[in-house]
Amino acid sequence: MKRHVVFGLTAFLLAACSGNSVPASTLAAQDQPVGGLVPPTSASDFTSSQLDTVLAGSWRSEKNRARDTYRHPKATLQFFGVRPDLTVIEITPGGGWYSEILAPLLQDNGSYIAAIQKPADVGEARQDASGLHAKFAADPAHYGKAQIVEFDPKAPAFGKPGAADMVLTFRNVHNWVMADTAPAMFKAFYAALRPGGVLGVVDHRASEGVKLDAIKQSGYLPTSYVVKLATDAGFKLDGESEVNANSKDTKDYPKGVWTLPPTLTLGDQDKAKYQAIGESDRMTLRFVKPETPAAAAH
Repeated sequence: MKRHVVFGLTAFLLAACSGNSVPASTLAAQDQPVGGLVPPTSASDFTSSQLDTVLAGSWRSEKNRARDTYRHPKATLQFFGVRPDLTVIEITPGGGWYSEILAPLLQDNGSYIAAIQKPADVGEARQDASGLHAKFAADPAHYGKAQIVEFDPKAPAFGKPGAADMVLTFRNVHNWVMADTAPAMFKAFYAALRPGGVLGVVDHRASEGVKLDAIKQSGYLPTSYVVKLATDAGFKLDGESEVNANSKDTKDYPKGVWTLPPTLTLGDQDKAKYQAIGESDRMTLRFVKPETPAAAAH
């Protein structure tokens, strides 16, 4: 993505987010956009156009781009309220699927922070950490301002408290539930966010009414349990979206959610069947850290 200086971006976004139109005098004072394009009329329009540019970026791998049909990145990020001038922490980005979108989007006017678990000498965490560092170092034009911070999942912290506008995590909560670190993680998300900040969560959704203990190792979680983790940490549920729903997902596979794409743990066994189902049915939840903390119970 070519980087363009957007004069008056901060004033424009503030005016647009307040619901006010941008004064004609303000627009007239700015340099005319390249090619005579008309400036967007709202912060959401601006973000939408920037997301379109990023999603079409040549730096995104073909393998990752092929999963857009399952992960719906534009609609998901718009639901969470991502804007290019925010400070966003992504928790456990793995190999960087969303990093390829978020880091370039936030490169000019925001901040992207990838929070990764402190890796052991071997294992998936070490592989992800090495891959992410290499990805960022190899392409400073798109990842030059991206930061990586490491955290201890048993005592997590993600930098200066109250400094982030948004914390996002995609398909990770089930891992923390299996490791019994989920409550500590959600409390750390709360601490990292400013008042009014947003926590966005996507994860594999269990069928209604199932008991957590019965499906804990399957990778699926009851939506009500994830909501409780967040509200116990102090968050308020602000919205739910079906953008990542998949009604074909029966959630009863021999190797749990990893039976489905992209993992396909069973290899060639019934591969066509699982590919026809597609990726998992997922909850998409938006939480807000209240502007005023709730009063302590007496």
